Amino acid sequence: MIYLVEDDENIRELVVYTLNNSGFKAQGFHDAKSFWAQMDKKIPDLLLLDIMLPDEDGLSILKKLRQSVITKSLPIMMLTAKSSEYDKVIGFDNGADDYLPKPFGMMELLARIKALLRRTEKESADDFYQVGTLYVSPSRHKVTVDGEKVNLTLKEFELLCFLLANKGIVKTRDQILNKIWDYSFDGESRTVDVHIRTLRQKLGSAADLIETVRGVGYIIGDDNEKIDK
Repeated sequence: MIYLVEDDENIRELVVYTLNNSGFKAQGFHDAKSFWAQMDKKIPDLLLLDIMLPDEDGLSILKKLRQSVITKSLPIMMLTAKSSEYDKVIGFDNGADDYLPKPFGMMELLARIKALLRRTEKESADDFYQVGTLYVSPSRHKVTVDGEKVNLTLKEFELLCFLLANKGIVKTRDQILNKIWDYSFDGESRTVDVHIRTLRQKLGSAADLIETVRGVGYIIGDDNEKIDK
């Protein structure tokens, strides 16, 4: 699946139509709000991102995606009318994988997309976590338990990857909130606990990998006794 965030309706419809008729699946979004709403449901294989958007500019979106453990390796190509060397440098410095200035031809766009997908697929081949029967690939947004696919929301996936990336280290509720939800724990929020509960339910036989450290937070991969499941 390829996502396109582009406020120009003519460009958006042409690109989506071309991709859908060239062996890809594509979906377009006219603003950042609709894009973020879909990201919580499904992570694409590649993102085509315009810089000039009506609500949140593309560089801001790019920065947020690169700060997340889930989307830090997501292939992102910037599509923009800005063609100066400075603008290209800014995009690449913020983590863009490729840069295609407007106007562009559909054949060139398709060639660049195929090349980017080949490159990133090779780079992400060894990017995964394996703990017992649990397998997680952040770059492919894939989770399996006992070989069976597990469907998680974006926040559940980010939470699981955050714990896996810090295997053997207890993470407090406020640390998790700051990392995943980007706000401080106020002493009353049950956001983390609720997501841990639903995450365990979805992981089935691998649920016990997420351990509760009473009064502190959560951990994966510790040898301590599992409690408060």
